[in-house]
Amino acid sequence: MDIQQFDIPRYLAALPLFQEMTPAELQRLAAGCRLRRYARGDDVFRVGTPCKEFHVTVMGQVKLFATSPAGQEKVIELAGPGMSFAEALMFTDKPYIINAQALADTLLLSVGKAAVVQEIESDPRFAMRMLAGISRRLHGLVHDVQTYALHNGMQRVIGYLLRSLPENAEDAAALALASAGRAAPCLTARKEAVALQVSLPVSKATIASRLSITPEYFSRVLHELEAAGLIRIDKREIHIPDVERLANYQ
Repeated sequence: MDIQQFDIPRYLAALPLFQEMTPAELQRLAAGCRLRRYARGDDVFRVGTPCKEFHVTVMGQVKLFATSPAGQEKVIELAGPGMSFAEALMFTDKPYIINAQALADTLLLSVGKAAVVQEIESDPRFAMRMLAGISRRLHGLVHDVQTYALHNGMQRVIGYLLRSLPENAEDAAALALASAGRAAPCLTARKEAVALQVSLPVSKATIASRLSITPEYFSRVLHELEAAGLIRIDKREIHIPDVERLANYQ
């Protein structure tokens, strides 16, 4: 993609946060944006870096994570195309409290605080849309905590796989998804009849950290599901021959 030819106002208009803005408002906001490329493994920001903007993943994927004093990593969120992050922190005038790293070749759109504040001052409805987006992220994080506290590792992995279901999935599978908890929205899926094919977008270690389980346990669960005939593993492709059967597995 040629960054010089990238139409930032048009891209912003397609995002839920900005889709009600007028062309003039989008142009003003775009003036406070910048596009940047990151190679796999590049840091987007680190703990302690001043936060003066929030970010939207245009292409690629970004890992948001914390690191313990002992060096252990905990993945908090995986931000794929169309996902934004750091909105709330931008308004605190404090530095970043987590790290962000590109997991693949990534294109990020960063939206400057000054441009956002200008639009909030001119239209309070924009502030309400930003609050709605921040609230959805908070709700998701609370849901994560509930999932990790109330569901075992097997249920978390199954919920992660079923997160790929399209909106018109069978009721049983949809209910299982709702009860199994929230997981990374960046999975790709192709559903045929009651079958599903899930492509794991990142390493098993990263997914395991996102689900608060060990990589060894994550692999063990996958192999158990495969031995039970519920999935078939082909490198990063997970084939689910019967979605409902997997959803009902205990």
